[in-house]
Amino acid sequence: MDNMRTDRMDEPQTDFIYCCGAITEVLKFGSCWLHTENKVLFLIIPGNPGVVGFYRTFMQTLHSMFGYRHPVWAVSHAGHCAPPDSMDMVEDASSAVEGDVFGLNGQIEHKLAFLRKHVPRETSLVLVGHSIGCYIILDMMKRNPELKIIKAIMLFPTIERMAQTPQGKVMTPVLCHLRYVAYLPLFLLSLLPEGLKACLTKLVLRVIHSMDHTVVQPTVGLLSGDCAANAMYMGGQEMKKVLERDNVTIEKNLEKLIFYYGATDHWCPVQYYHDIKQDFPRGDFRLCDKGFHHAFVLDAGREVAKMVFEWIKGDLRT
Repeated sequence: MDNMRTDRMDEPQTDFIYCCGAITEVLKFGSCWLHTENKVLFLIIPGNPGVVGFYRTFMQTLHSMFGYRHPVWAVSHAGHCAPPDSMDMVEDASSAVEGDVFGLNGQIEHKLAFLRKHVPRETSLVLVGHSIGCYIILDMMKRNPELKIIKAIMLFPTIERMAQTPQGKVMTPVLCHLRYVAYLPLFLLSLLPEGLKACLTKLVLRVIHSMDHTVVQPTVGLLSGDCAANAMYMGGQEMKKVLERDNVTIEKNLEKLIFYYGATDHWCPVQYYHDIKQDFPRGDFRLCDKGFHHAFVLDAGREVAKMVFEWIKGDLRT
């Protein structure tokens, strides 16, 4: 009986909603948390592409490590998920365009709107950001300092000078000037049968020998419709807008923040780790010594989740 109960606890729920007028996927491990006394929610803010399915193993591990006591949710970026047949990419095209919901600023407002509409104000939050998700979290803290944040975990943070990074120098021309050229092959890929797209995805990802099999289906979904185009549009804005580090917000929230930098991260050079550590000697800044990649969800979601658990278990009643 215990095994059956654990299996049910480990089974996620997927919801598709409109938030700020755009299709949004919410992946939930633990959804009956409103009836518990200790209202703590782990909320994952993804990188780009903001596909929540990539974080399934990470979330499942984190949920189980805390004994299924705290729900672990992930909210996709607006328009980065393929809508079900009964829904469109946008609920109201005019409002989505006016608010530029698919742009970087719109994505930040999108996350704040999600919290306002779907999470009770008294809920304590553990925010977990990955890549550009870390930048989004810092801006959320800046725009709404009343959020009840216990901890904010910054995994492989791209929070400054993105266009100057090795990967940024390669991708900036593509995302900012050649984006429309890439739309045609993306459109052609979207026309392929789902089974063929899955096979191609496995072939491409096979170079990662320990690839998590759960990332195949989210990758296939990303190749459907406008999802990849929306991700590229957001990426172009990242190159233009993620410039100087927000030292003021970091200083105000230093005790709540844990930063984890990659040792070979081409989106965030090790020098950035040394710079921020020098600027904030009291901060919690860690440098990866385990060989994890920037896109850790592809092959190390379980290991990173266990590491995060060890960091913050003392801050929560488990």
